[in-house]
Amino acid sequence: MEAETLAAASEIDFSLLGLFLRATFTVKLVMISLLVASFWSWSIIVQKIMQYRRFRAEADAFDRAFWSGEPLDGLYDTIGPDPDGAAEKIFAAGMTEWRRSHRDDGDLIPGATARIDRSMDVAIAKEAEKLQKGLPVLATVGSTAPFVGLFGTVFGIMHSFIEIASQQNTSLVVVAPGIAEALLATGIGLLAAIPAVIFYNKLSADSDRILGGYEAFADEFATILSRQLDS
Repeated sequence: MEAETLAAASEIDFSLLGLFLRATFTVKLVMISLLVASFWSWSIIVQKIMQYRRFRAEADAFDRAFWSGEPLDGLYDTIGPDPDGAAEKIFAAGMTEWRRSHRDDGDLIPGATARIDRSMDVAIAKEAEKLQKGLPVLATVGSTAPFVGLFGTVFGIMHSFIEIASQQNTSLVVVAPGIAEALLATGIGLLAAIPAVIFYNKLSADSDRILGGYEAFADEFATILSRQLDS
């Protein structure tokens, strides 16, 4: 009897595809949802890595141009009022407000420093929104995917017990497939959650560092302008 059971168990397809095809509709839906979430997370991860790399390269290039000794007005005329780079946009926002703060006679309108600071803060906030776009998705997948997988596992195990009750048989042939299908849902949940959590933490830290660089530049630029105001 034991030999027959083992022989029957050996004929069961325990491949990932076989487990998926044999799973109940609910468990299949859970697995598909988790796979979609995983692919969505990886698309965000790749896109953000490339975006952050581009932002850092643009910031480095602008930093070299800013500290090259070229007059600020000349640099502003070169990049224009609506440049592509994030650091350039912050600089352009400050310089645009700087020029608007001058009267026709050359004197500055009162409160120019505060308006320049606010203009650059608004520009930084816009870039922060771009940098952090998509990160909440990673946080959501990382926090919910294990529980979604666990739901599939619970449902799969419950289905296995129903099969045991209906067939009045607790043999390996009856129990093993359902348990394997259930555990596969947990595995897919972890497969989706672990990279999402890891890269959410990494990308959040990278975003904070990039924004910190923008804020430091804005402070330095405001200091330069304030010196010109005081001179």
